Amino acid sequence: MAGTGARTLQLMSLLQTSRHWAGQELADRLEVSLRTLRRDVDRLRELGYPVEARRGVAGGYQLRPGASLPPLVLDDDEAVALALGLQAAAQSGVEGMAESSVRALAKVVPVMPRRLRRRVEALTQATARAPWAGGGGPAVDPGVLTTLAQLCRDGERCALAYTTRDERTGQRRVEPHRLVPLGRRWYLVAYDLDRADWRTFRLDRVAAARPLGERFAPRRLPAEDVTEFVRAGTRALPTAGVVRALVQAPAADVRRRAGRWATVTALGPGTCRVEVPVDGPEWALLVLGLTGAEFTVESPGEVRDLLQEWGDRFARAAGRAASPVDGGPGR
Repeated sequence: MAGTGARTLQLMSLLQTSRHWAGQELADRLEVSLRTLRRDVDRLRELGYPVEARRGVAGGYQLRPGASLPPLVLDDDEAVALALGLQAAAQSGVEGMAESSVRALAKVVPVMPRRLRRRVEALTQATARAPWAGGGGPAVDPGVLTTLAQLCRDGERCALAYTTRDERTGQRRVEPHRLVPLGRRWYLVAYDLDRADWRTFRLDRVAAARPLGERFAPRRLPAEDVTEFVRAGTRALPTAGVVRALVQAPAADVRRRAGRWATVTALGPGTCRVEVPVDGPEWALLVLGLTGAEFTVESPGEVRDLLQEWGDRFARAAGRAASPVDGGPGR
């Protein structure tokens, strides 16, 4: 049985079909008792949904015909989470997910309160399309995220409370341009007024974003694509390591499968080198697995050991005995 919140949303969805629901039929659909159903209906009424009830043999529930639904009840963080989730789904590679997510956004955003609707619309408009690698990245303050989205949209300068890679904290006055989710992190591309140059800021290092009340004319980004601008900048940063491998597939195919969080260099018609900057080797193996091709790990050596361990474990999971490989796989 679904939790109360999820069940309430399901009940609201069923009632919005504008048909009359017999009480028992509705309870069966929700997999609850008639008593629980009555409590759920009362909860919707408290939220402002005009649910009519009829008693007797033909009794049941129906949303009042012609009634206008109240604004969707979400707090600020829930609205941001909803927008981010649908936006990530819209950019996923799952068949049919993009179209469904866009339709869901189109339905949900108009029934949000105006204040939240403006924040969600700003977040959608200010965020560049980029491959998102899923969870596990550093936490970002949703308030900072939506504030910067609105400043990007409105063309307003702001001051960032920012911590650099070497743990120095200070203020940065910037003209925010776009938000970019890349890999497992969020970035802000902005023109740094004090350094008179374009910069990329990791949002998990931004403690606060304070509007300065100064509008600015948009500047021309020194790159055709904002995501590539971020990718080029992060590629030059020191990381915990870079996993390198030779992949037996055309470079174009590998780029399409591995995404922009891997650097792919063509070595021949059917061979390329893949470099994945990582904090740990596990992520690199996932990227290499996504290529769907044979590959050989060049460096570092401990990745080959991890690959052997994973291979043995996957072989056991498939019901096959792991075969010892002289020198380990990838050699």
